[in-house]
Amino acid sequence: MWAENDLGPGFPCLESRSEPTNGKVYRMYHGTSQHAARQIMRYGFKQSTKGMLGRGVYLSRDLNKASRYPLELPEHQRVVIRVKVNVGRVKKIDYQGHPMQKTWHDHGYDTAWCPPNSGMVSSGLEEDCVWDPSRIQIIDIIPPKSTQGRFHDC
Repeated sequence: MWAENDLGPGFPCLESRSEPTNGKVYRMYHGTSQHAARQIMRYGFKQSTKGMLGRGVYLSRDLNKASRYPLELPEHQRVVIRVKVNVGRVKKIDYQGHPMQKTWHDHGYDTAWCPPNSGMVSSGLEEDCVWDPSRIQIIDIIPPKSTQGRFHDC
């Protein structure tokens, strides 16, 4: 299980089932390997060239979802990068085959958002894809911690 310290009052936290608002800044998470996290901390995020939403940086507001990645690594080799993101203009992509599923950025959107239980993600959890890595500010890295119970993001 994973745990996180509260960032304090005033830091925006939006539950993963709530729709993001254009132009707001939110706490999000990116699960990765320890090695990749060191590279990201040094050089910043880079767009993924493939994925269900096309190019962009894949994040989630759900720490439990992010902590599952990379799927092929055991938990002790994973970390989660905690970030804050200016989402800019957000496009909701809520079903497979959506006409803007991979072209949302071409239509002036900065972030694509897949709501939970939309059929887009096999886990049924929320996911975001941010086109421009400069919209993402790294806060810190969260290592796995043994805890009792399930983590709650907000």
